[in-house]
Amino acid sequence: MTPAATVRPGVDWRDSLRLAADLALLGVLVVLACAPIVTAGAACGTASAAVHRLLTIGRWPTAAECWTDFRTRLAPGLLSGPLVLAVGWLVAVDVAALRRGAVPGGALMIAAVLLIAAAAAGFAALAAGLAGQSSAHPVRRAAALVAARPSALAATTGVVLVAVTLAAFIHPALVPVLAGYTLFAVHAVLRRPRMRSEG
Repeated sequence: MTPAATVRPGVDWRDSLRLAADLALLGVLVVLACAPIVTAGAACGTASAAVHRLLTIGRWPTAAECWTDFRTRLAPGLLSGPLVLAVGWLVAVDVAALRRGAVPGGALMIAAVLLIAAAAAGFAALAAGLAGQSSAHPVRRAAALVAARPSALAATTGVVLVAVTLAAFIHPALVPVLAGYTLFAVHAVLRRPRMRSEG
């Protein structure tokens, strides 16, 4: 990715185009790095840190900096990918059972399960955003932020829902690019003064 593409007001349209291309590339790289599943936590954390660096100092990290960050985050994030995959599988199984009528509840329960799943995805996005600011206990910090400001969870859940909606309307080959844009949107939410965490 190119090191320019700052996000100050009044930037040249070419800088905006460069930023869009960089975020698309970031999304593709994140999806590829998440493929082994156990690397998903480190990949998302490293990508989030890259976006945070862009927004705070105006440049992307170098490949060496990303690699160092990835290795640092690998062991602490080993369970993140399998956990998210397991939760997604459970949601899919529950919804399938409800639709077949194997479990009572019908449409109302399906809506409740999907609402809980959306909130969980929003929480995961919030934790990923906070992991970019600091690799120390992002889940714990996300929980503290949600307890103090529930609107933070609502905002990141909205970001995830918009990304999922867009994914349903674009070619499957383009879906990975949404990961970079989603991370950027989460960081934009976190940069709002009333959303910032204290630690």
